[in-house]
Amino acid sequence: MEKTHKIYPEKLFGCWHPVGYSHEIKSDEPYGTFLLDEAIVVYRTKDGKPHAMRDVCIHRGTALSLGWIKDDCLVCPYHAWQFDKKGDCVLIPQAPEAEIPAKAKTPTYHCQEKFGLVWVALKDPVYELPDIPEYQNNDWKLVNTGPFDWKSDSSRQVENFTDFGHFPWVHPGLLGDPERPKVPECKVTVKDSVLHYSVVRPEAANTDDFPIFANEEVVKPERRSRYELHLPYTIVLRLGWGGEKGMVYFFVSQPISHNKCRGYCIIGRNYNLDEPDTVLQDFEQVIFDQDKRIVESQRPEQVPFDFTEELHLKFDAVAMNYRRAMKKQQLDY
Repeated sequence: MEKTHKIYPEKLFGCWHPVGYSHEIKSDEPYGTFLLDEAIVVYRTKDGKPHAMRDVCIHRGTALSLGWIKDDCLVCPYHAWQFDKKGDCVLIPQAPEAEIPAKAKTPTYHCQEKFGLVWVALKDPVYELPDIPEYQNNDWKLVNTGPFDWKSDSSRQVENFTDFGHFPWVHPGLLGDPERPKVPECKVTVKDSVLHYSVVRPEAANTDDFPIFANEEVVKPERRSRYELHLPYTIVLRLGWGGEKGMVYFFVSQPISHNKCRGYCIIGRNYNLDEPDTVLQDFEQVIFDQDKRIVESQRPEQVPFDFTEELHLKFDAVAMNYRRAMKKQQLDY
């Protein structure tokens, strides 16, 4: 990974990043994707566990993800060399009696499954994934939305998710009201690699097409939002309206390259459990498409972590703290 190391900070390779929803990584075929410009392949062994390795056969550089799975091994589609979950070549059909060279292997990566996502760390993990007790509670229903593929850096996609000032203009009638553009004061507390902040703000009422939020009994609904931003690209957002009903948004961005990312959003709630998943999925598709048009126009494609490159006002407190924390944790580039 010498080439990518010149672009990305070393620590970013030690972070857990999503590479696909669990249902996308099947038991009968390899799954290829990119992470920090590195081609990776993910597949499941017979026990259902996911494994990740570099998506390159050492023999002739073919993508292993184009091959198939046999006896818990990845089979290269070009010459059918077999690689086990440790990345070692265990069979060369063209020379079955010959000793397999020590060089016949492909690098493997840390891999785990949590929250209905498969995660990969290209180097030894430096942070743990967040804990979301609600997602272990049967009173809460979880809905996968997206994924959302954008031509931008993950830092832009995440920072957009934290931005309150754009709601009235980018999402009028859905998340904001142009008649109420003021952004409430927001205090950010940084603890190690996690930003904590809360905000209470007015929001637009539910629409007939998207009866999403539990605010239908309030004339001027207020949303109470409590955020945890786990560096570098993960957000846990808890929503409430003053009662027992609540939502938890779990959003995380896959840094495919410095100008390409893929967002995953898993939503949990303890009300409207019989409502079709498509209502939430269609709503989030509208919201993310509205954001996508704006964020893909931003230049540079990556968040500029140098404060002098963009203008910051008081209501940009979250973005300023995010950029400052990324620099402090040596995750900026």
